[in-house]
Amino acid sequence: MKQKVTWAAVYRGKQRVRLEALPTPEIRRGEVLVRIDTCGVCATDLKKVKYGTLPPPRVFGHEMAGVVEALGRGVRKWRVGDRVAVFHHIPCRRCFYCDRMDYAQCPTYKQTGTTAGFEPAGGGFAQRIRVMPWIVRQGMIRVPAGVTLEEASFIEPVNTCLKGVDRLGLRKNDWVLIFGQGPIGLILTQLVGIRGGSVFALDLLAGRRRLARKLGADIVADPRDKTFARRLMKITNGRGADAAIMAVPSEEAFQQAFKAIRSGGKVLLFAHTKRNDFLSVDAGTICVDEKTILGSYSASVDVQAETARLIFSRRVKVAPLITHRFPLSSIQDAFDLASHPTEHSLKVVVKPQILIGLRE
Repeated sequence: MKQKVTWAAVYRGKQRVRLEALPTPEIRRGEVLVRIDTCGVCATDLKKVKYGTLPPPRVFGHEMAGVVEALGRGVRKWRVGDRVAVFHHIPCRRCFYCDRMDYAQCPTYKQTGTTAGFEPAGGGFAQRIRVMPWIVRQGMIRVPAGVTLEEASFIEPVNTCLKGVDRLGLRKNDWVLIFGQGPIGLILTQLVGIRGGSVFALDLLAGRRRLARKLGADIVADPRDKTFARRLMKITNGRGADAAIMAVPSEEAFQQAFKAIRSGGKVLLFAHTKRNDFLSVDAGTICVDEKTILGSYSASVDVQAETARLIFSRRVKVAPLITHRFPLSSIQDAFDLASHPTEHSLKVVVKPQILIGLRE
């Protein structure tokens, strides 16, 4: 009997991704096979491909949702046909780092628990993935009727954003500058509002600023407009912003943010996800003015259930963020657009079950 193949976008080295037919992953006891419906293109995956930060071959993609296609022995919680969102990392909750809620530093968390083949690396840019036991137990979320799998694919990125926002410890009506109103910036804008903050959203593109207003930003501006700093000082009684979030990895934007926050304020680095990405900072200002620079990376199991509720209730609106859908066979076009956004592009998603010019 001919073995069913799984088409996948295989990373073969720096700036090299090609479509290949792989053997469908074999699942073991406690595992499930998920047929991927949608996988979002994330900047961290783009960086891995662009800079070749990991050895090939691998199949990337981790913002994923699909349908359970097969169950391994011993799986009781799930059934074939269940619609699910799937995390690729889950912490052990028992180690030194988990005790301090530094989940992304947990050794178990660093062990990717989903794969389409090769070294586990997510696997969402493939038609099927093998989900390992610790993810099956704690890292799959059932998607209710009435919620699309495209919406469900945002559970992981919204989780990472909520984790970051919560690290700021915002108080009600704190003013937060958010640099960048791409898909992540627009999610952050909504979450800061949910946490009671006021948002001053900044982006170079007018269309993104308009959408930020629709999604809850209190004020929007072009960061190149020199009047934005004066407006900020006026609304904060001359103090400056209580916090700033960097949703773009820009040195110029960071310098603007660091200058614009008040004494005792905080800057959250959210987009600097590649090592050896250096910034210049006035250490004296950190000391004398007590400004803080924070980082936040990946998801938190503590906000997993809340994230799902926010998306399923559409309190966080993710559907308007999707502007482009690509078949798996056009993965390179998807990567190119996500790497070079336009006035009319936001979230780019890949549909692995759609193959143009190929047959499974």
